[in-house]
Amino acid sequence: MRPGEGLDALMSPRSIAIIGASQEATKIGGRPVDLLRRHGYAGRIYPVNPKAATVQGLKAYASVADVPEAPDLAIIAVDAERAGEAVEQCAARGVRSVVVFSSGFAELGEQGRAMQDRLRLAARNSGMRLLGPNCLGAVSVAEKSIATFSIVLEHSMPAAGSLGIVSQSGNLGSYTMRLASERGVGVSRFITTGNECDIDIADGIAWMARDPATKVILCCLEACRDAGRLISALEEARDAGKPVIVMKIGTSAAGQAAAASHTGAMAGSDAVFDALFARCGAVRVRSIDELIDLGHVASILLPDRLPKGPGVAILTASGGFGVLLADAAQSVGLTLPELGQETQRQILELVPFASARNPVDATAQMSSRPDLLEKIMTAVVADDRADTVILPLPFSLHLPRLRSIYMDTLRNIRAQFPQRPIVLCVDGPEDALTELHALGFPTVESFDGCCATIAALVRLQGVSKRPQDVPAAIEQAGPLAADAFRHELGAKRALAEAGVPVLAERLVQDVDAAARAATDIGYPVVLKIASPDLPHKTEAGGVVVGVGSEAEVRRAYAQMLDRVATNAPNATIDGVIVAPMAKGVAELILGSRIDPVFGPVVMVGLGGIFAEILQDSAVQMAPVSETQAMAMLKSLRAFAVLDGARGRPRADLDAAARAVAALSRFAAAHTDTIAEIDVNPLLLRAKGEGAVALDALLIPHGEGPSQDRH
Repeated sequence: MRPGEGLDALMSPRSIAIIGASQEATKIGGRPVDLLRRHGYAGRIYPVNPKAATVQGLKAYASVADVPEAPDLAIIAVDAERAGEAVEQCAARGVRSVVVFSSGFAELGEQGRAMQDRLRLAARNSGMRLLGPNCLGAVSVAEKSIATFSIVLEHSMPAAGSLGIVSQSGNLGSYTMRLASERGVGVSRFITTGNECDIDIADGIAWMARDPATKVILCCLEACRDAGRLISALEEARDAGKPVIVMKIGTSAAGQAAAASHTGAMAGSDAVFDALFARCGAVRVRSIDELIDLGHVASILLPDRLPKGPGVAILTASGGFGVLLADAAQSVGLTLPELGQETQRQILELVPFASARNPVDATAQMSSRPDLLEKIMTAVVADDRADTVILPLPFSLHLPRLRSIYMDTLRNIRAQFPQRPIVLCVDGPEDALTELHALGFPTVESFDGCCATIAALVRLQGVSKRPQDVPAAIEQAGPLAADAFRHELGAKRALAEAGVPVLAERLVQDVDAAARAATDIGYPVVLKIASPDLPHKTEAGGVVVGVGSEAEVRRAYAQMLDRVATNAPNATIDGVIVAPMAKGVAELILGSRIDPVFGPVVMVGLGGIFAEILQDSAVQMAPVSETQAMAMLKSLRAFAVLDGARGRPRADLDAAARAVAALSRFAAAHTDTIAEIDVNPLLLRAKGEGAVALDALLIPHGEGPSQDRH
């Protein structure tokens, strides 16, 4: 089923039955009845309780079969042992959706999983959609449709707004809704998916992407059970112009267990989530505060006032505040362009002792003289060198005189510049914030939070609605050669057939053959042991570099075999690899592994001895196109070094991108046989001179991941 289908009855029900309805409003079965009545739900409410004639003043029914109509939504508030029968009765009655509050299912083990399967089967066989079990339900704020027992709604409903919340965790989602309400941020919908027996996080995102009441989607994500559905939902939201802001918590234990190789360590599941969000246009945040701040600001600035770039202008009455904001802005990648000469002239004409470049310190004169405030602000806002204007008002709105001055000025500024993105750093009072939000001015309390939010908005603005660059189709993979998993030469031969460049190397079995191979290849050469038992060739003494003559070849060959025999006496030796001594300008590590959720993923990072030290890598789901591979390279912190910073020769990044794309196609084509690929290093030559894989390892399924081989 396409994500999001069949949720209308859940989110906009005309009638709701509560199975297990209680007289006591404090109980789980009583709370929905109480909340629906108290907050003014306009639909029909049917309490189901076989032991009562009425529940909280409403006529009660012995079973859902006795309800006068098939309700759009049924809330199941009975214990786990009776939930299966209740869901089956709802399916038989023709109920279109159910919410199962009950816990005690798959989260408790095999017996609970079997009980949960009964719920799933009843829903799937009838076409009824099921939310939960073990969830906090759903809320549609404007309709006052309440299918939750969350205490957040006990005293008041959130204001109706355009912020949708979908969360796998009930308490986390509920807390997010509460914070949004406390900050005066309006909420449209609230969905918590719990065990995701049927409705999952992708359903919630996709349905909100089609929901006219929702402009921004906040997502609290713990895990992904179906990568394809999540990708589809995120792409639908992106294409609908509705930002998805994700707070992803936790990392995959399975992914970490498979992270002992270079590739695995640098391409853990959490990194794959980052890649997924970037590819699908979602923005990841690290805290609930960031989630609320970004959601709030985006909901006010959308669709026409998102920042077009990273430049910010800071206008303050305090030099200290200006410095703090400048530091915070630059720490998240924002820039502070110097304002135009005409702008500076206007400011200095009004306040000769002001600092007019950016940040603009207009001194306390800005607050004490209303006539100056509007003129200075007009000059700054009108200067298009900055993409966003930040105005800190840490305590000004708490003082009646200053509040009046600033409100009047901001009202006039908004009238003059209706499309200009202006963000205020301010902490209340609540009625003032409500007024500012209505005028189109988002507010963030902290300086750091304000700048982090604007930086995230810039990323949102950069999300294209155009189709992503699509990699070439994956061809049917043929069988790998027998030596592909035995040693590096076999691995490199397999990769070379896929388009990953390698050196002209030879495998020899005796010293005379090694000498002939070295002469044919040309000195200097490298000698490396070939063994299925020695992925760590250097540790066993199985590598000799810079061999410059036939005599050196013969001496190095014998000494290397002696060292290997001493250090690894039981190792099977397939021979010795003779390779050219290659030189380049930079090294990368690239590879692939099978993520337990997302399948094959490809990674590229800084290679050599710095691979794990700097942890500078980029990850994407495989396969990737050459364009996507180049974007991965450009995202590396070390990209400037690769691109010729400070007089260094520019590396052949086009060749590197081709190698990454080729490896990704190879990995995607061999998911049934290859668990992990490790190329370290990929030697980059100067621009136009290509790249070459100096070492490679293929790990089949069922074998432990490799360790550092160098």
